[in-house]
Amino acid sequence: MSGSCFLSSRGNEYFCEIDEDYLTDRFNLTGLNTEVQYYQYALDLVTDVFDMEVDDDMREHIEKSARHLYGLVHARYIVTTRGLAKMLEKFKNGVFGKCPRVICESQHLLPMGQHDIPNMSNVKLYCAKCEDIYNPKSSRHNSIDGAYFGTSFQNILFQIYPAMLPQKTQRRYEPRIYGFRVHASGALMRWQEEKREEMKDRLKARGIETGFEDEDDEDLDDESDIDEEQASQEGIDDMFEGNAQRVR
Repeated sequence: MSGSCFLSSRGNEYFCEIDEDYLTDRFNLTGLNTEVQYYQYALDLVTDVFDMEVDDDMREHIEKSARHLYGLVHARYIVTTRGLAKMLEKFKNGVFGKCPRVICESQHLLPMGQHDIPNMSNVKLYCAKCEDIYNPKSSRHNSIDGAYFGTSFQNILFQIYPAMLPQKTQRRYEPRIYGFRVHASGALMRWQEEKREEMKDRLKARGIETGFEDEDDEDLDDESDIDEEQASQEGIDDMFEGNAQRVR
């Protein structure tokens, strides 16, 4: 499995071709020998110099290691000058897809990882317009390790090519009912009340004394006062009803 064969496989469209001189420079591969099983065989396979006769099971293991090695080297390569230029062309051509958010108006996306350590999370797609991340549509792309792109690539690309950074939009979707906007302060008050009750429950569970507890006690006292007033009023009504019956 050479680099060209790897890139031609379906589902590997997010990757760019790594220059052979970069792959053969041992400095660029520092530390990867401890992270990749069958490292030397995998490297020979990626650089297309592997000529050892092995059984099918062993070949499968080496190819898996070669894919992993290519991905780890790829994360380093795409933050170089050559790698950024290649990924920029893919970005311009919309290879990575477009933002599903309507207000972003089909802004092109960039692949990124949420972790630099392999096997932590799958690749995500970053929109520079809304500054949010999304899952790839294709299941093939969704299974790619996010570490093969790293957490810094998309930010470095826009640092090097600031003209490609889209203008931010202040437009937001506004919920409406029959053309009238939903009252924002009412929604905010409901949200604040919910958060307040959640915080009160957490504080009570930890036994932390706050003004919330005093407020609850005042509410209970107010309720007991109301009950006493109602009971007193009912007693007065009963007394008048008893006097009225005796007069008759």
